[in-house]
Amino acid sequence: MTVRVSIDGKVTGENEARISVFDRGFLYGDSIYEVIRSYGQIPFAMKEHLRRLHRSADAIEMDLPKASMQIESEIRKLISEAGNPDAYIRVVVTRGEGEISLDPAMAVNAHTIIICKEYQAPPRHLYAEGASVILVKSGKLTDGALPAGSKTGNYLVNLMALAKAKQRGSYEAILVDGTGKIAEGTTCNIFIVRAGRVITPSLETGILAGITRSIVIELCHRWSIPVEESDLYPKDIKEADEAFLTSTIRDVMPVTIVDEMPVRNGRPGPVTENLRRAYLEYVKEYIAKAKS
Repeated sequence: MTVRVSIDGKVTGENEARISVFDRGFLYGDSIYEVIRSYGQIPFAMKEHLRRLHRSADAIEMDLPKASMQIESEIRKLISEAGNPDAYIRVVVTRGEGEISLDPAMAVNAHTIIICKEYQAPPRHLYAEGASVILVKSGKLTDGALPAGSKTGNYLVNLMALAKAKQRGSYEAILVDGTGKIAEGTTCNIFIVRAGRVITPSLETGILAGITRSIVIELCHRWSIPVEESDLYPKDIKEADEAFLTSTIRDVMPVTIVDEMPVRNGRPGPVTENLRRAYLEYVKEYIAKAKS
């Protein structure tokens, strides 16, 4: 597996990549990031990811050191140099290093770091049999110190929630906010299906506006599948006909067990399977168009 890293435009191997211990991303999680997947040499939905990177920067009052076009150019160069059949690309922008101080004004030399490695798909059985998740209480996302919906390097809450899921033999954790509402997974969005209607938490909950989430909503409209964004509670997911996760890395993954109890009959449902096929066809069309 070839791993290549670009730090401020300088490309190195993974063992040569270095960042200062005084960098604020390392010290405080004072950074933003995006994860992009490429199919062959074609990055998927890159412009949408870079627009969200800008939104995250604005949310934490960070000035990006490079324009989107330059970041896009560096991503394409790195994908080409790495030469992986399909790639996982992580773009990280830190506020920079400086004196050890919480004051953002002390930061200098913002950094843009791009990591490119071979894409490793989730195990196939998770699509055939469905994933197991647990519900984990977290703080109220919209009242947190971090701006709601921003994709920052401060991920400790998600990390600990996922650790709880793994300890209980589950694949993923779904966060429940301080008001008791279902929010999102540690690195994904959550949907349920009830009586043929697809439902996902609204962005007002403070969740991340997932790129795959938005595509799935678009596909529901395209195929006349009823879809809505509204408040969901633990009983809603436990009593759903179907449930599934969405993310750049997973695409559309069925959920068949919640808190060790089966969702309906404990098998992936037809709406989930149809949406996954539609999503994969959407990607196929996108890549074909990008190549033409």
